[in-house]
Amino acid sequence: MAAALAALSLWATAARADVLSASVATTPSGPAMPEGFVGVSFEFRAVHQYAGNNPLAIDPVLLNLIKGLAPDQAPIIRIGGDSTDDSWWPLKGMIPPGGIYYPITTGWLRTTQALAADLNAKLILGINLAAGRPAIAAAEGRAFISGIGSKYIDALEIGNEPNLYSVFSWYKDRNGHVYRARARSYDLDDYIQQFKQWAKVLPNVPLAGPAASNPTWMAQLGKFVTAAPRLGLVTYHRYPLRACTTDPSDPTFPSIPNLLADSSSEGLAAGVKSFVAVAGRHHLPLRIGEINSASCEGAKGVSDTFASALWALDTMFNFANVGVQGVNFHMLPGSNYELFTPSQTSSGSWQAFVHPEYYGLALFAQAFPPGAQLLNVTAPSGPTKVWATQAADGTIHVVVINQDPANEHDVAVTVPGQTTPGTIESLTAPSVSATSGVALGGQTFGAETSTGTLPGPAVTTSATPVSSVYTIPAPAASAAMLTIPPAVTP
Repeated sequence: MAAALAALSLWATAARADVLSASVATTPSGPAMPEGFVGVSFEFRAVHQYAGNNPLAIDPVLLNLIKGLAPDQAPIIRIGGDSTDDSWWPLKGMIPPGGIYYPITTGWLRTTQALAADLNAKLILGINLAAGRPAIAAAEGRAFISGIGSKYIDALEIGNEPNLYSVFSWYKDRNGHVYRARARSYDLDDYIQQFKQWAKVLPNVPLAGPAASNPTWMAQLGKFVTAAPRLGLVTYHRYPLRACTTDPSDPTFPSIPNLLADSSSEGLAAGVKSFVAVAGRHHLPLRIGEINSASCEGAKGVSDTFASALWALDTMFNFANVGVQGVNFHMLPGSNYELFTPSQTSSGSWQAFVHPEYYGLALFAQAFPPGAQLLNVTAPSGPTKVWATQAADGTIHVVVINQDPANEHDVAVTVPGQTTPGTIESLTAPSVSATSGVALGGQTFGAETSTGTLPGPAVTTSATPVSSVYTIPAPAASAAMLTIPPAVTP
């Protein structure tokens, strides 16, 4: 009987929402949000899988889904990943090294050019470094310029995670012998020398690097940016968890609690802050060129759940807060961390299943449009995060993210001087572990979308302030955005 009463008491406590207090500063701080902050990252061989094979008819669902992450702006798409060093533009008379598997073709160039043109996008294109042959890099660069056009190229990124060239195998021969792209002694100094070599033979467009994936090389970023010719963009790759980790006690083990831990969002961004400062001193932007919830293609039951939407939303604010200038979410067909999975019907029309993580990024894009700046927020620590922005036209967005899977934590937020009624748009799902049933503003893409756009306008609720205090409901495992329009001057 005592156990039953204790369980009932616990249920009553969980069911009763508390109300947290937060306050928003009146003056914006930090840099203005640039265009294309939220981007995607594809492998070379995935372009045709996502966009189709007909450059005259790029997958329209894909186009609309990308536009949804960069509304009314030019998106930035990174094409690279492991396939940066698996690909080449075939050279007459040259046998490709054993680690090269994917030939870039004229059809690939046409499709990629059409994708960029349809979106008015800028591309970050990977250049093969692992092969160790400047001639291969030069041929790729020439092909990109002639087949895609410099107007669509933001930067050429030399190599992909070269800090791991001496650690992981590049390829195996038919006898099972393992070949690494570089000797175990390969370090940042070696990369800098090769970056200089590659720069001499590549077309005269901005270059990106070091495309590193751990802080060891990035700790020497000043040395790299000082020495690297034509460097226009600093790129860094980040994953909070590793899907190939098998020890549950490891903080990088892929689990929902680990994904929603502060170390996976605020901590991830804090580890980048000093590198942003180094890049900034050299008047260079730093972009997280590759990220997602967990490396090794993500983890089922984690990367494909609503937890990833809440994590992505909070993490993007944290990156913006430390001065990162853009983030590209990596996608791989069939992986657990895809934002969306396109497919073609028997009649040739396109459709896609939109995974939960996409919804979180879409809400961030609404809350932090180009030109907006962060407003400092004072709020208690815990699983409920509060962020605020002010757009160039004066519109204020306050985003509440409740990462608590069981308890509601409403937020009473003070926005000094504000008396204008606002609206609240919610991001919800059946549970933190749900892989479907996600809704943004009451709208959902459903089991399949044939348009890539939500079916209707967002359903919102009104929020009338009392002495400049707005109350934002935040049910367990949900997020909400309060929008306060600028006051109308009589």
